[in-house]
Amino acid sequence: MKYKLLVSLLLITGVIQAQQNNSICITGYYAGNAERLDSFPVEKLTHLIFSFGHLKGNKLHISNAGDTACIKKMVSLKAKNPHLKIILSLGGWGGCASCSEVFSTESGRNEFANSVKELSQYFKTDGIDLDWEYPAIAGYPGHRYTAEDKRNFTLLIKSLRITLGKEKEISFAAGGFDQFIDLSVEWKEVMQIADKVYIMSYDLVHGFSTISGHHTTLFSTPQQKQSADNAVNRLLETGVPSNKIVIGAAFYARMFQVADTLNKGLYRPCSFYRGVSYSRLYDSISNDRGFIQYWDSIAKAPFAFNAERRILVSYDDAQSIKEKTEYAIRRKLGGIMFWQLADDKFNNGLLNAIYKAAAAK
Repeated sequence: MKYKLLVSLLLITGVIQAQQNNSICITGYYAGNAERLDSFPVEKLTHLIFSFGHLKGNKLHISNAGDTACIKKMVSLKAKNPHLKIILSLGGWGGCASCSEVFSTESGRNEFANSVKELSQYFKTDGIDLDWEYPAIAGYPGHRYTAEDKRNFTLLIKSLRITLGKEKEISFAAGGFDQFIDLSVEWKEVMQIADKVYIMSYDLVHGFSTISGHHTTLFSTPQQKQSADNAVNRLLETGVPSNKIVIGAAFYARMFQVADTLNKGLYRPCSFYRGVSYSRLYDSISNDRGFIQYWDSIAKAPFAFNAERRILVSYDDAQSIKEKTEYAIRRKLGGIMFWQLADDKFNNGLLNAIYKAAAAK
């Protein structure tokens, strides 16, 4: 028993020292049940984001007992990782139907901010992340959006800071594409208040795309402008501090049915086929299933192609994760985040790849 206790203390001490020596955050979103959390190396995270709460009226609402249990489990993980911050999140794709309307009024914004404070005090969590997809531009089909969302988003961030005070983190998930950067956020005002912007530098080629490509590429290519690097450069040009920018990685793959076999399926007319978790990815794209795996040295991104079935697969792997983590450090960014922890392998997964790359620098 004494030996096990000593090993645990050494592990926690090592994690704390690694996090103190490494200035970047490692943030994971989590959409799963409480029990599975014990299967993942949460000691390698700096932030864990509960996904998702939603609006009920004007208030942030945790909708069921399973979600409540999950949040409480997350908070209990601080025993393993004392520096871990647990963040509640609003929205997600399809999860912000009434955001435009609720946040269009001062009373709606203030009631929401007060509900965040109440839930944070109840659960003993450390902040709020807004995943509104998207202010001022089309997002989930049928959800309201107006040009006024852009200003209202700023006012929402201000209301949250006034209500929560300085000790709670405020972050938001941002589309990693130019239209969002240009139209959705008043960057100078918002980033004076918010602690982090989590760039969703994945789904850059998505379920509505008609031309294939890398969905989670680090760098742009001659055929594909949208990338993590493009988003970072655009935000820096608007005056966003580099240490508040966090780039995203995908712990899942996207598969596309392409029209022909040219260019190994890249940048060809396509339709979305399906997604697959990283934990099951290599069973799906094995040679036995007719796939060949490739590396794009310009994009710094892997992909796989089945020429017979004309299926392109875009994903992150250990090498692209290493490239992204080293890029975040090199560019003095706030860190790296990913969607989502439940898609990772229990052992030697992509979270481990991020941690190893960060610790090596």
